[in-house]
Amino acid sequence: MDKYDCQRLFIRVAQLGSFTAAAENLNLTQSAVSKRIAWLEHSIGFSLFHRNSRQVNLTSQGKEYLSYCDKLLDEMGYTEARLKGELNQVSGELTLSVPSAMATILLAKPINQFMQLHPKLSINVSVNDRLVDLIETNIDIAVRVSNLADSNYKARFLFNNRALLVASPEYLTHQAELSTPADLGQHRCLSYSLSAQSNTWQLTDNEQQVTKVNVSSVFSSDSAEMLLTMAIMGQGITALPSWMVSQALMRQELLQVLPTFSAANLPMYAVYKASEYQPQRVRAFIDYLVAYFADEFTDGAEG
Repeated sequence: MDKYDCQRLFIRVAQLGSFTAAAENLNLTQSAVSKRIAWLEHSIGFSLFHRNSRQVNLTSQGKEYLSYCDKLLDEMGYTEARLKGELNQVSGELTLSVPSAMATILLAKPINQFMQLHPKLSINVSVNDRLVDLIETNIDIAVRVSNLADSNYKARFLFNNRALLVASPEYLTHQAELSTPADLGQHRCLSYSLSAQSNTWQLTDNEQQVTKVNVSSVFSSDSAEMLLTMAIMGQGITALPSWMVSQALMRQELLQVLPTFSAANLPMYAVYKASEYQPQRVRAFIDYLVAYFADEFTDGAEG
């Protein structure tokens, strides 16, 4: 039997002072009421009622237990209502895990706009380039390149992350000619260490033909910002998202090399737990991000 159902039945019997009245009120048989109260008494280890042929009265333990059950069920009802409310309104705390480079460049603006729309919401952002365990870390949403190997997760597409090959003008002035992907083997390269094969770069041309090149990685980092800074300082060639290098290209701190090739075209996703009952704050924020990036990258093809 369900203990909470029996506790609710106990409260009603105590209120009405009769098994028969409680049975009629709840559309149960008197026998069913008696069996559930007996089960509850056996479960807790003491008698709740003094019984006679006409009425029942609470024992001293029953009176104390009634007060406890009243408080317990009131608190349970309040908690259930509050948690259910979180499924229907954007409130509470939303926890995010986002890549370091994206945090301020791409995500600060939509997060700010979403918070202005929903003043009852608070947001906690963890900046981390590794895919975290959403369940273990209690993260609601992670923004990542994702292959969804874990069936406990779902994902919504945000945009394609197109990486460009870039280097500083100073570096290119004093280095060997660079006109084909094979020429990269003669250059200093700056690699992203979290890549599965950081010393093998995969380049895609305008006809979607793929070329793999083994490069000499003189510097590697798990921080895209660090790669950007080292490239601007003239340390070598690196591959970074177009949205990340756009300002440096405009200021001519960097130049694009092999412009007919891209180093990657990786889809970015909002990854979240595969739960049927997602809080509205999670569903609403994902919907907002999808719409925001669809508008930001109007062709839907690249970032």
